Amino acid sequence: MEKKTYAKITGVGAWLPETKLTNADLETMVETTDAWISERTGIKERRILRVPGAGAGYMGERALQQALEKAGVAPDELDLVVCGTVTPDMPFPATANLITHALGAKNAWGFDLQAACCSFLYALAVGAQFVETGRYRKVAVVGTDKMSSIIDYQDRNTCIIFGDGAGAVVLEPSEEPLGVMDFVLYSDGAGAEYLHMKAGGSRMPASHDTVENKLHYVYQEGKTVFKHAVAGMEQAALAVLERNALSAADLDLFVPHQANLRIIDATAKRMGLPKEKIALNIERYGNTTSATLPLCLYDYEKSLKKGDNLLLVSFGGGFTWGGMWLKWAY
Repeated sequence: MEKKTYAKITGVGAWLPETKLTNADLETMVETTDAWISERTGIKERRILRVPGAGAGYMGERALQQALEKAGVAPDELDLVVCGTVTPDMPFPATANLITHALGAKNAWGFDLQAACCSFLYALAVGAQFVETGRYRKVAVVGTDKMSSIIDYQDRNTCIIFGDGAGAVVLEPSEEPLGVMDFVLYSDGAGAEYLHMKAGGSRMPASHDTVENKLHYVYQEGKTVFKHAVAGMEQAALAVLERNALSAADLDLFVPHQANLRIIDATAKRMGLPKEKIALNIERYGNTTSATLPLCLYDYEKSLKKGDNLLLVSFGGGFTWGGMWLKWAY
């Protein structure tokens, strides 16, 4: 019987801008307070990229460089780079291609994957397939977003939530049952009306009118998104657990998308998970969209040990959502 090949994470990296946008800063920009933001989102500060001419690729390259160093993989050993992002440097070429060029990963090809806040989770699932089939041996998955580039800092419903950042992982084959064990992914385009950016695509190209009417910014109906996010994240989490005869007690770490602390708390409560098993960094970074999951892996890396069971869950605009069972490999 042929042995199954698993795709394991052998290195994780992160990069965050130096500039911090605190709740106190936002109090001077929109009608809000630190208490109001903290109570409703759990966020205290978020990072903002201020480097002139730098975008998602700039952050993604730096996060991936760190992940490669941890994994002991040289850039020219990479076979593939999958970049999850909703804020690509340009409509084309792909930000993944810009990252591979900047790194000197001359033997790798790459592409971008856009699934809103689920971009990294989708990208990790896709990247793992290339390793599991034996097609490639070294695959990088990057989650990077410069959300400040599409946020209206006069809209208190969105400007308090989002931040900039990047995370990355390196995937390599394993004959041991370590790495990506199983996943479920969902999408429902009916959710587009509740969380989207109207202009900038082929349906509504940039014009004086679209700029004047602020249609190049994130639009969100918070209450509706909240309701769907809690239901979707619970559905994905339970689906993964049930498919694999696992319970919440079998988990060592629950890694949820960092969109809103109330969403995370509601999901964890429905699953019966204690707080000590929940990965949280939303207070310091806000919602970095594609980067939240790898940033959590980076922040909790030192507390993890080989064989630990992780459950990654995410929910994004459109709607997109999903869950993944991951066994830590080191």
